[in-house]
Amino acid sequence: MADINLKGMGVALITPFKEDESVDYEALDRLVDYQLQNGTDYFVVLGTTAETPTLTEEEKQKIIDLVVTKVRGRVPIVLGVGGNCTRVIVDKLKHDNFEGINAILSVVPYYNKPSQEGIYQHYKAIAEATKLPLILYNVPGRTGVNMMAETTLRIARDFKNVVAVKEASGNITQMDDIIKNKPADFNVISGDDGITFPLITLGAIGVISVIGNAFPKEFSRMVRLALAGDYESARTIHHRFTELFNLLFIDGNPAGVKSMLSMMGLIENKLRLPLVPTRIVTYEKIRNVLQQLNIKC
Repeated sequence: MADINLKGMGVALITPFKEDESVDYEALDRLVDYQLQNGTDYFVVLGTTAETPTLTEEEKQKIIDLVVTKVRGRVPIVLGVGGNCTRVIVDKLKHDNFEGINAILSVVPYYNKPSQEGIYQHYKAIAEATKLPLILYNVPGRTGVNMMAETTLRIARDFKNVVAVKEASGNITQMDDIIKNKPADFNVISGDDGITFPLITLGAIGVISVIGNAFPKEFSRMVRLALAGDYESARTIHHRFTELFNLLFIDGNPAGVKSMLSMMGLIENKLRLPLVPTRIVTYEKIRNVLQQLNIKC
């Protein structure tokens, strides 16, 4: 198993769409360039923020190919491979081509609401199906079930290729418990932009970010300063973005960040149903905050 450095700011890439709802590959190409030029440490492709459930298999493959070709090994690429049918994921991991992919991010199964033992057995099957480093993803607000700290730690201890957890439970005590009791070679990554700074002070190694799509330079700087122990400088940047963190998710993800990117002229403000753009009132609030931050829009 190859080592992967997940320290810093990973960006959960959005999928840009044209007005006719087809994938805007040219905009995606520009967005990857923008990220590479502005300090993004690694990419997460086909995560929640990419509206992955609305993409066809052909579109998913074209997106993977574009990002892998564009990045050319300069930074790691993490691929979202998750679902609520363990067999399907195992089959995919055993038979798909993962050339150019450095790690897998796999979400806790959603909708079927497995027990903690079910979650453990699910990840056991996945870990045994691939040699790639595996990142667990706990996001109970979306999945309907919380992976408890004990379950995360049990998986981390039992499977050497399980290298990290993206924690988006919103429960700082739970995250701190994992950080306190984890194996030395297992890491905690923030899954929530708004708590990245406090979580790094507790021992997390960075974030898989949504806001980093729009502000890779500023947000990656905040992460690096916090990791270096310069908490005062990091806190200043964190507080500059506090209002945007709230506006980012008020109408769902990635509606907030797509509205920001469209204001910045990087993409069309288009999502695929069942997701829709932010309400006008949110859009205007975001525009006002961007102007206060001296960001052209």
